[in-house]
Amino acid sequence: MSFLDYFKSKKKNTANMAKERLQIIVAHERGRRDQPDYLPQLQQELVAVIRKYVQIDDDMVQVELDRNDDCSVLELNVTLPEHH
Repeated sequence: MSFLDYFKSKKKNTANMAKERLQIIVAHERGRRDQPDYLPQLQQELVAVIRKYVQIDDDMVQVELDRNDDCSVLELNVTLPEHH
């Protein structure tokens, strides 16, 4: 491997990483387009209910809808704070 090959391989890795990141962002945005309109409001209401019992931030609740051929699955992910 020559000295120049070292720098060439880094550029390729950086470009591949950027490409992979862009693909993830595009896939995430496509997924959001297909979600129902009520999902953001559902997430806000779930956060409000959980806050009656535990103090949490908005980003500690994730709501996602997965669709298959036969059914839809609502996935709720809540990160609860540790007890002190």
